[in-house]
Amino acid sequence: MQARTSAIIFAWLLVAPAVAYIAVIVAYPLVDTFILSFTDASLRRTTNWVGWANYEKIFGDNFDEVIVRTFVWTFFSVAIKMIIGTFGAVMLNAAVPGRTLFRILTMPPWIVPMAIGIFMWGWMYNGQFGMISGVLQRTGIVDGPVAFLAYGSTAFWATIFTDVWIGVPMVTLYMLAAMQAVPQDLYEAAWTDGAGRFYRFRRITLPLIMPAMITMSMLSLIATFNSFDIIWILTQGGPSGETTTMIIDTYKTAIGSKKYGEGAARAVLICIFLSIFCFAYFRITSRLAQEHAR
Repeated sequence: MQARTSAIIFAWLLVAPAVAYIAVIVAYPLVDTFILSFTDASLRRTTNWVGWANYEKIFGDNFDEVIVRTFVWTFFSVAIKMIIGTFGAVMLNAAVPGRTLFRILTMPPWIVPMAIGIFMWGWMYNGQFGMISGVLQRTGIVDGPVAFLAYGSTAFWATIFTDVWIGVPMVTLYMLAAMQAVPQDLYEAAWTDGAGRFYRFRRITLPLIMPAMITMSMLSLIATFNSFDIIWILTQGGPSGETTTMIIDTYKTAIGSKKYGEGAARAVLICIFLSIFCFAYFRITSRLAQEHAR
């Protein structure tokens, strides 16, 4: 009994640093933000308890449009990254000459500091001296300069394309690692039986890399949902709020307008959505683990 108690105490001592880290770095800010969301805290007045007023005000400020825009922005960005990244991994996993060079060439978007890469894309989107507008004019596709970041529809897709450019390398390398973990004897047996390349991918590769795809999709979803740098550097949520997502709106409310209570309420809502995503992820991975166990 004494030995068991000593083992339990020793186990708690081992996890104590991690528990302390989570409590101080994660738990305390979350609890403090949740409490702050029920106040009218700001830079110019004393803090008062306002109950659910901040949450009621959220849906009175057309925040539902911001929520829909965030989900649409996240969906298309993650979907495009997963499609291009998986296709790129298939190409890099194929036995073709020069694939080592191709693998190296996928890294620059990930290696270049994010801010520098975003500023580069902002320059290319410029209507007066940007490369994209210049190429379109020289090829006769458009008659005059195209300021991609000056119009809501083009700015929205420009931010998505920039996010895809930054995120595809990680998806590609992650999916490539998953494909290389697939046993080669499965491909050899299928090839011996006359299975074509597409059939082998659909029946062997895709089912075996599905857990990795789900994991990568969830990681990309969380990062994209919380993406701030790309939109803020390119458009700051403009024009006319057409690229304002939940994280941008929260920043503008809490930091820009100094309405900390309202900003905290928006941050709590973001945490709720992300918690739902994580819960769905754990449910899906648990179900996949049970199916593989059978």
